[in-house]
Amino acid sequence: MKLLRHGPKGQEKPGIIDVNGIVRDLSGQIDDIAGEVLSDESLAKLAKIDLASLPEVAPDTRLGPCVGQVGKFICIGLNYSDHAAETGAEVPPEPVVFNKWNSAICGPNDDVEIPRDSQKTDWEVELGVIIGKPGRYIDEADAMDHVAGYCVINDVSEREFQLERSGSWDKGKGCDTFGPLGPWLVTRDEIADPQALDMWLEVDGKRYQDGNSRTMVYQIPYLVAYLSRFMSLQPGDVISTGTPPGVGAGQKPQVFLKSGQTMRLGIEGLGEQQQRCVKS
Repeated sequence: MKLLRHGPKGQEKPGIIDVNGIVRDLSGQIDDIAGEVLSDESLAKLAKIDLASLPEVAPDTRLGPCVGQVGKFICIGLNYSDHAAETGAEVPPEPVVFNKWNSAICGPNDDVEIPRDSQKTDWEVELGVIIGKPGRYIDEADAMDHVAGYCVINDVSEREFQLERSGSWDKGKGCDTFGPLGPWLVTRDEIADPQALDMWLEVDGKRYQDGNSRTMVYQIPYLVAYLSRFMSLQPGDVISTGTPPGVGAGQKPQVFLKSGQTMRLGIEGLGEQQQRCVKS
């Protein structure tokens, strides 16, 4: 299934894509794409609904973040061997973990705000993993049972804030609008192998990133198990699993985003996003 949230900011309703690509409204069936709705049992019930009986949603309706009520937005850094190479960094001996604040979350096609005083706002197409079953100290062999599905994420990053000021990466990663999610949450049964998905990103029509999730260093089962050693994972938590090469900071010379530019990005089977850059 391809699940989504549609409507104005802060007033999103749950929806689903039917076999003809039409968005159908699910608000008569569930309250949101969040929490318990993400469990295997609840998803199985949704799969049995006659989608033709649901109201159609107007094609021009805004899409919101594909999952609501996100508890934690957890990110993994330097998790693609080819991306680590372009940055000159060593592949880390354990996953690099940082956070985006929930206020960074926005819809897949919402504007991205370049922060005040920013000179180095950058892009990163990433495969998002959405937790459906809670857990702590999860065995790697059982980890995929805790995954509800996948989505596209643009891990927008301000490199000066992230790397050139003291402290953690977080202040360069969690600015408002730095976490577009969607367009859809694609349930895990629809993706045969999440470690073999083509990923790409363009700025103003120029392709910068063109990779595949197969070059991920720490793969999804390991990441879910690893993170669960340090925190409980809850339904609706989002894990952004790292980016392939081609980020602006890796260009020679470096290239960063400017107001008025447009990013377009996508992952095989998970849909596309498009964001216009604006001044904060």
